[in-house]
Amino acid sequence: MTRRVNPAVSGPAAGKPIRLEGVSRTWGETVAVENLTVDIPAGSFTALLGPSGCGKSTTLRMISGLEDVSSGRILIGGEDVTGRPSSKRGLSMVFQSYALFPHLSVAENIVFGLKVRRTARAERDEKLKRVAQLLGLGRLLDRKPGQLSGGQQQRVALGRAIIGEKPICLMDEPLSNLDAKLRHEMRIELRALQQKLGFTMVYVTHDQVEAITMADQVVLMNKGRLEQAAPPRELYEKPASPFAAHFIGTPPMNLFPANALKHLCSAPDFKLGLRPEAMHLQPGGPISASVRTVEYLGADILADCIVADTAFQVRLPTSRPVTPGQAIELGFAPEDLHVFDADTGGRRDDLTSQFGALLHS
Repeated sequence: MTRRVNPAVSGPAAGKPIRLEGVSRTWGETVAVENLTVDIPAGSFTALLGPSGCGKSTTLRMISGLEDVSSGRILIGGEDVTGRPSSKRGLSMVFQSYALFPHLSVAENIVFGLKVRRTARAERDEKLKRVAQLLGLGRLLDRKPGQLSGGQQQRVALGRAIIGEKPICLMDEPLSNLDAKLRHEMRIELRALQQKLGFTMVYVTHDQVEAITMADQVVLMNKGRLEQAAPPRELYEKPASPFAAHFIGTPPMNLFPANALKHLCSAPDFKLGLRPEAMHLQPGGPISASVRTVEYLGADILADCIVADTAFQVRLPTSRPVTPGQAIELGFAPEDLHVFDADTGGRRDDLTSQFGALLHS
């Protein structure tokens, strides 16, 4: 059962906006992050998403002050904090490992930062009471981390981060050590907590499901560069590049050269994209495919096909079964077609209707 956030619990001051202006991080010839410019609105949940090695964790560490900026600058609340230490940036951080002290109790772990800052005992106790109530940790305060489940340890780490009531909270893949069911529950809880308390959340993940289900804005990175920064729905419906199109969505978007399809043999300079769920069986349709294998998924099936020597996946309702070796014809709505420039990778919305009309002629 998912725990609901207690509406009576007060939260920290409103979140602050973050802006990265032309930020880069290099080590000799190695470029981890290159000329990254992005705005993170105050009070938003922003996910830094991308494959391993894309620079998302390095970006988070530069925001936190744990990593030096090679060029560019970082602004928090409109103030340049590029040269400030972490302790002077008004933020908290939750790591993948939780980093709990094994010899301290849950209560002692949560209030550790307040004790270091010499916060008065009465104030510490009051804040601990509020945080424990908020996160459902009241009965666990006397336990040690080794006596807790993974989800409970994650809540303790989160409690330690939010008890200081900082306007910004940074998280580096905090759910990756949990099983699938617990990750789902914690996604709901984290999002509800962030919305209730109003702080600015920056959350690193390689899991697109986490990003698109939790975030107000997704910052998609690839090889140290920004691919696209947009709300999850826009990222899915209007990917800015072939990389964004293929990275977002399960199964991923089909990408193929325009001249692989009939009626488009004279358009070699463009790449087309169609999501597997955007197509349907249509005799005489613009796409001819050969079915290789079929996966039964319950409500629908996933057909792995070949279209003009290109791998191609189609999600179809179970009521319209297809079989391996079968030749099928597919149709789609013109607005579901995505067109990208083959050379620059840029999205070409100006050509979508034209290409769609040609394929349906």
